[in-house]
Amino acid sequence: MTGVNDDVPDGRELLRVEGVTKAFPGVRALDGVDLTLRAGEVHVLLGENGAGKSTLIKMLAGVHRPDTGRVLVAGREVAVRSAQDAERLGIATIHQEFNLVPGLTVAENIFLGRQPRTRLGLIDRRAMRARAAELLRRVRLDVSPAAPVAELGIARLQMVEIAKALSLGARVLIMDEPTAVLTSEEVGTLFDIVRELRDSGVGIVFITHHLEEIAALGDRVTVLRDGRSVAEVPATTGEDELIRLMVGRDIAEQYPRERPAEPGAPLLRVRGLTREPAFRDVGFDVRAGEVVGFAGLVGAGRTEVARALFGVDRYDAGTVEVDGRALARGDVRAAMRAGLGLVPEDRKGQGLLLDASLGDNLTLARLERDTRGGFVDRRGQRREAAAVAERLKVRMSGLEQSARTLSGGNQQKIVIGKWLLAGARLLILDEPTRGIDVGAKVEIYRLVNELTAAGHAVLMISSDLPEVLGMSDRVLVMAQGRIAGELAGERATQDAVMELALRPANEGNTYEASAMEGSDVG
Repeated sequence: MTGVNDDVPDGRELLRVEGVTKAFPGVRALDGVDLTLRAGEVHVLLGENGAGKSTLIKMLAGVHRPDTGRVLVAGREVAVRSAQDAERLGIATIHQEFNLVPGLTVAENIFLGRQPRTRLGLIDRRAMRARAAELLRRVRLDVSPAAPVAELGIARLQMVEIAKALSLGARVLIMDEPTAVLTSEEVGTLFDIVRELRDSGVGIVFITHHLEEIAALGDRVTVLRDGRSVAEVPATTGEDELIRLMVGRDIAEQYPRERPAEPGAPLLRVRGLTREPAFRDVGFDVRAGEVVGFAGLVGAGRTEVARALFGVDRYDAGTVEVDGRALARGDVRAAMRAGLGLVPEDRKGQGLLLDASLGDNLTLARLERDTRGGFVDRRGQRREAAAVAERLKVRMSGLEQSARTLSGGNQQKIVIGKWLLAGARLLILDEPTRGIDVGAKVEIYRLVNELTAAGHAVLMISSDLPEVLGMSDRVLVMAQGRIAGELAGERATQDAVMELALRPANEGNTYEASAMEGSDVG
């Protein structure tokens, strides 16, 4: 890729942030942050959730203004008061929540507000689609410029955002957690594009929680902790040292699972669960005191099974029992009354009321229980919500704070806390640590230990294989809508999981067949 940033030689300073501070009511989000970005480099911005990364990039995008400090672009102090200012300065930001309009086409989104015009002032759609097609080729996206954005998956939306940034002639590209929801193949394609942009002279600020991505893609790393920039180190710095810089302490054990001596009776029993074409003949048990992991490739049917168990989606056949009692299909309220809780993979879209307060989000699942004679015990709700927020170490200004304003890790704690308050005995965690820093991950893992030690159970769905292996007492592997097998103890290795995950559909096993293979099945 050429021509994006030809006027700035590689190595020259593109962007400098000096001593920037920003405070919100009750929270000091940034406290003297420094950052330097050079042309032709990938500069990784690393830190726990709540460390100040999002506030910093929103400042560079024109959403927030610094209280003190200054921002320089190409050596000149600038004021970034709006998205238009950022665009004029050559700064483009790809946020975790894409800034695209679903009802418009790909081309219309790329050139939104900047459509080419004919001499008569009309939108020149032919020229717009031709320019969009060229940009799409540059980001290796094989879709029509006339395709509606609403029909595209996450990975393709990511590429449309990059094409939009290229259309602006951006010299600085900020990417906030771009790989959080991509498959390994999609991540590889994205990395190739980022390297090409870097080689063309673009300076890229890359935010990620996946430490293995840093050495693979980055040149330098700036670490934020508690709103301060605490270190700038080479991207070759070891993961243990990066973790220590992020959290201010060593994390001796990444997956601190405390396994029970002997699990209790089955809390959940599933037999013959089928909803064509998503999954079929799924059967397993989850016992008191244990964590059962669900592994498999994207599209294997794991999330679909979880949604069916919780009553979000109806299934065609099969039975679900909780504590020996049959659970009505397609009935979320029945599932909640039976003691099930679901932490969905899309915490923002399905797990939270983003514009509601933290207190309201925490008490939402027990609203029926707290209502007497048409009146809600608000005082009691607030007291219990405050207690669980303190237990989970939620970083907040107060229970009235909007859920939208929290970092990803703290939002996830609120979703989990909702089910703690509701008294869920079996918690279904779907991608529980996606987009969450290592410190927050360990806190969630310790909470899982607390739940199982108290006789509860956890069904954990995760695409992070080390997480599944590190935190699960047993691992169920799904392939093409079926359970391909079950692994326990020393048999649960990455190679063993992948062998089952890649098993052809006609070799899949029912629950009973899996048990006969020597798995630890009660």
